[in-house]
Amino acid sequence: MVSEAAGLHPGPAAVALPAALREALVAHAQAEYPNEACGLIVGSGLPAADGRALRFEPTRNRAASPLRYEIHPDDLLRVSLAADDAGEEIWAIVHSHVRSPARPSPTDIGLAFYPEALYILVSLADSEADPASGLPGVRAWRIVEGQVFEVGLGAEA
Repeated sequence: MVSEAAGLHPGPAAVALPAALREALVAHAQAEYPNEACGLIVGSGLPAADGRALRFEPTRNRAASPLRYEIHPDDLLRVSLAADDAGEEIWAIVHSHVRSPARPSPTDIGLAFYPEALYILVSLADSEADPASGLPGVRAWRIVEGQVFEVGLGAEA
């Protein structure tokens, strides 16, 4: 189990995720089941610099696996170039866990190459469903130099 690092939180402590984006993440995860889904959230700036989430860009999982994800390089390039051209940032990297909690796995931590972005995980495990809505659990993290910090996800209309 991954625990939150004891070091200073790199921020932000919490971010707003528009309801429509949360719904899109969950729908993409459910559509890609039984494999892990992946995608990118493009934002107005980086999360720690008060950037806001603007849109979700679903991507292909090149690994096509229920155990791991790899954003297809063509999709990563396409989204990165479009964001750069628009003066936007990769705000979050998204993927799903089909049977485990919405926490970064050791593999996820080892492959976290974007320390300024959030890592948002969607868990399709029944035990992780939101008790109020029954929807899959969605949690956000910063992963910086192998340390994992949870970032609160607030709702935004």
